[in-house]
Amino acid sequence: MTSALVTGIGAVTPVGLTAPESWRNLLAGKSGIAPIEAFDASELPVRIAGEVKGFTPTGVDSKAARRMSRFAQFCVAAAHEAAEDAGLELTDEERPRAAVALATGAGGVLNTFLETENYIAKGPARVSPFFVPLMAPNMGACQVGMQLGLRGPTLASTAACASGLYSYIEAKALIESGLADVVLAGGAEAALHPVSVAGLANMKALSRNNEDPEGASRPFDRDRDGFVFGEGASVFVVESEERARKRGARVYAEIAGGALSSDAYHITAPRDDGSGAAQAMSSALDAAGMGPEAIDCISAHGTGTPLNDVSETLAIRIAFGGHADSVAISATKSMVGHLLGGAGAVGAMASVLAIAEGCVPPTINLENPDPECDLDYVPNEARDMTVNAAMVNGFGFGGQNGSVIFKRYEG
Repeated sequence: MTSALVTGIGAVTPVGLTAPESWRNLLAGKSGIAPIEAFDASELPVRIAGEVKGFTPTGVDSKAARRMSRFAQFCVAAAHEAAEDAGLELTDEERPRAAVALATGAGGVLNTFLETENYIAKGPARVSPFFVPLMAPNMGACQVGMQLGLRGPTLASTAACASGLYSYIEAKALIESGLADVVLAGGAEAALHPVSVAGLANMKALSRNNEDPEGASRPFDRDRDGFVFGEGASVFVVESEERARKRGARVYAEIAGGALSSDAYHITAPRDDGSGAAQAMSSALDAAGMGPEAIDCISAHGTGTPLNDVSETLAIRIAFGGHADSVAISATKSMVGHLLGGAGAVGAMASVLAIAEGCVPPTINLENPDPECDLDYVPNEARDMTVNAAMVNGFGFGGQNGSVIFKRYEG
């Protein structure tokens, strides 16, 4: 059976408009959390977010960009960067075997808000004729396929905050089944709007530390009070081993395996005992044919909510047993916020680059350890270490859980 190899990386995040810039700033422990600039948030109880600032759509002309939602623009920009990074060139004969698997939590919901405002203020004649395709969650994946000429299967899973991880499981399956030789895989989100912020704030899910934005996202810290809303995307080029070797591609890592589970418990809260998340982690290890001791680091879901961080800690202890205390656990949400459907993709980028470069990003703002969160969370400083295998966790609203393992390619 062929292996699925990561050969290119692209990203648009609150700490960088490219993958290299994002990676440098993650290692430096730089926060991308700041007061909201996209709209007037003065009347909201939460006025901070992980915004992507200074972004200009790339890879498309201005007319095409106007017919894309912001999340789709992120997808296309990250996909173009990943393709360039991989040195990806496709012949016409290869395009039907080039696929897309790009996930999102909310898709073009931002356009739903904006066009509703148009309808109310200006009437039905002023609603964009492109509203429905702008809003549709499959359009990030479809736009990547159209812009890059990828004519194989196009998948667009949605699983709330676990969405991004589905794409890597799908990419591996497409390649192993022989349905594709190349897959552009990842996740994206752009849903920052007064209504979405208000809803999450009223749910008591968001940090209200408006006075200290950079210190607001504090996973596993005793003083955490919720997550910080973010936006962005990350995309990989995933190739079959045969294709990558034939063209002499640089390989960042191999997708070793992944698994999904459901809490079947609550629309927002995780199971208190962590059993659903532990099931995903244990099943991912089984799928990869690896034992817990093979994992060097975990990119945690690590939202910074009181319930999630304790539940994830318990889940890691269940899945990893005695090895749990030896695993380096990193929470990138401490720096970029919670990208919802893009969260797992950013965690995957950090994990793959940790394997490639031998350094694990820190969990910043971890200043007051929580006795119930008693593992090694790589506090405040990046750690130089050999990483042969890394797990990425994502646990979404509705109880959808995903864990994916990347490992060093030994071919």
